[in-house]
Amino acid sequence: MNRYTDYDSFARIYNKHWGSNFIPLVLPILEKYLFTRLPANARILDLCCGTGQLDRLLTDRGYQVTGIDGSEEMLRFARENAPAAEFVLADARSFELPDTYHAVISTFDSLNHILSLEELTDAFKNVYNSLRKGGLFLFDMNMAAGFKKDWHDEFSIVEEDDVCIVRSRYNPDEKVALFMATIFYRNDGWQRSDLTLKQRCYSEDEVLPALGKAGFTETNSYACDVLSGLIELTDDAERAFFICIKS
Repeated sequence: MNRYTDYDSFARIYNKHWGSNFIPLVLPILEKYLFTRLPANARILDLCCGTGQLDRLLTDRGYQVTGIDGSEEMLRFARENAPAAEFVLADARSFELPDTYHAVISTFDSLNHILSLEELTDAFKNVYNSLRKGGLFLFDMNMAAGFKKDWHDEFSIVEEDDVCIVRSRYNPDEKVALFMATIFYRNDGWQRSDLTLKQRCYSEDEVLPALGKAGFTETNSYACDVLSGLIELTDDAERAFFICIKS
């Protein structure tokens, strides 16, 4: 299986403009539903860790953190942002780690980038195998309502040394979303790169059985309310959070 490298050419811009964006939403959820259930100095695996801004916060709290990502360039920034964490270049669909982790997290709709249910199930199996007995798996995914609402946008970021032009589209028939970016950055003159990132929309009725196939017998799904925290997941939820336990 090929390692997921699509973010290599996006890493510089992602680190600067996206890397910390999700933290204000996810950190209160981690504090309420994960940290309170972990021992001091717990081992946490951050799957699809990106450029590591969240891992810096986790290590600052005393957790032993391992980040996995398929992009070598993303990990280059992650090692700078979270020097106390360990990082592994590997793919979510095929990684193998010993069952030493108290928790696995995967945030900012990272697992939507896995484009088939079979491969998503493989990723869940790898997570299950890396958890200790009683370990927790917490992740979020974009849902159909979120794709329909947000993935038809065009915007640009213009700064002195970089420019990023983004177009996003969602095809509800194929359940595939496209994030198309043209990037210019100054490095001994201006350089250009073009990339297309894909996400797949999964329903709760697909995700929960896949978790079951991976071995999780206790799984819960939620929507997120900014004031109330995790609430009942309904069809109009734009994002879902899943919390699973390795029994």
